[in-house]
Amino acid sequence: MNTALPAQLLREGFTLLAEVGGPIFGALLVVGITVGVMQAATQINDPAMSFLPRLFALLSVLWMLGGWVMENFSAFFQASVMRMAGG
Repeated sequence: MNTALPAQLLREGFTLLAEVGGPIFGALLVVGITVGVMQAATQINDPAMSFLPRLFALLSVLWMLGGWVMENFSAFFQASVMRMAGG
């Protein structure tokens, strides 16, 4: 294992995290802005009205992209272990 490998793996890990987290955070951002506009228009400021739609959006995005996320993370982990082992 060379000395640059940990920094390279860390950079690749953060890149993977941004790639995988982007669609999740994007969906939450869209739902949050939509709920915020609706709350401002109706002047209903109930905390459940802002939390529940975001929760449902998060769960639905994770349900749809869960397999893809796990494939990416497992491939990165497997490649990282192989590179650390020197193979």
